[in-house]
Amino acid sequence: MTAPLLEVTGLTTTFGTGGKRASAVRGLDFTLEPGKVLGIVGESGSGKSVAMMSMLQLLAPSAKVTGSAIYKGRDLITMGPRDIRKIRGKEIGCIFQDPLSAFNPVKTIGHQIVEAILLHDSKISKRAATEHATSLLADVAIPQPGERLGQYPHEFSGGMRQRAMIAMALANGPNLLIADEPTTALDVTVQAQILDLLRKLTEERGIATILITHDLGVVAGMADEIMVMYAGRVVERGSAEAIFYDTRHPYTRGLIAAMPKLDGPGEILRAIEGTPPSIWTRPPGCSFAPRCSFAIEACRTTEPGLRRVGETETACMRAEELDKGMPA
Repeated sequence: MTAPLLEVTGLTTTFGTGGKRASAVRGLDFTLEPGKVLGIVGESGSGKSVAMMSMLQLLAPSAKVTGSAIYKGRDLITMGPRDIRKIRGKEIGCIFQDPLSAFNPVKTIGHQIVEAILLHDSKISKRAATEHATSLLADVAIPQPGERLGQYPHEFSGGMRQRAMIAMALANGPNLLIADEPTTALDVTVQAQILDLLRKLTEERGIATILITHDLGVVAGMADEIMVMYAGRVVERGSAEAIFYDTRHPYTRGLIAAMPKLDGPGEILRAIEGTPPSIWTRPPGCSFAPRCSFAIEACRTTEPGLRRVGETETACMRAEELDKGMPA
């Protein structure tokens, strides 16, 4: 077996001041091998983005992060500021959720990509860095890349800004790519193009990818493994095929039922009632119990751990019963 590129154990993130703190991420564990794609799925507030920002030390000082995130034998969480800066943007590339906000609005796209290259490679000339930036824009299918280098973020369409963000994330040849909601606010045609581009680039370059999204449809054809998060912890995980065809958690079933289907004309999408709990007012027992039509009294007092049921690992005490005909 290939050695893991990233091994995360017991990752926990809390926020607060003084004696009052709340957990946004609770005991996250996973491994990621080179060339593989891990999809992390869940509603807003489930802890997906916070977990990744915790690993990269991008949170405010009020955040407290424990656990470990071993990357190439070194713990990202305990790494010093100078060392983590050498890794962020070079060995680990990030595609942020909103490229319009992530880019500096008063600097050209070319300036920002070239700056990212020069920051991590002191031996390269500015001319060579500019040529590399032009090549990167061409790689992500931006027309007339040489001219586009001199344009500002607001002069790009949403899809082109996202492509430029991907180009900058790939600028220094990372081993790991973290894509945080890379298709947010894009129309379905552009969304498909961006996903095809990410799939092509990761396959060609052998990059390990973490794809964060609220939409199971985004990871369906791309991820090797899927983790479903709710209220700061993983409630189900398995291969993409297992998650879609051997689902054992009511929350995952709800997400699948809420996906639009092409073969069901006139079908009404089934929403999951209620909203995710606040990290400050999380209910006792299973956090999903207040929204779950399958919950029993034990669910409201005992929080189940992950266990193997069928083809997935699931945190539901009624997982076997879901396999016996409980409605999705």
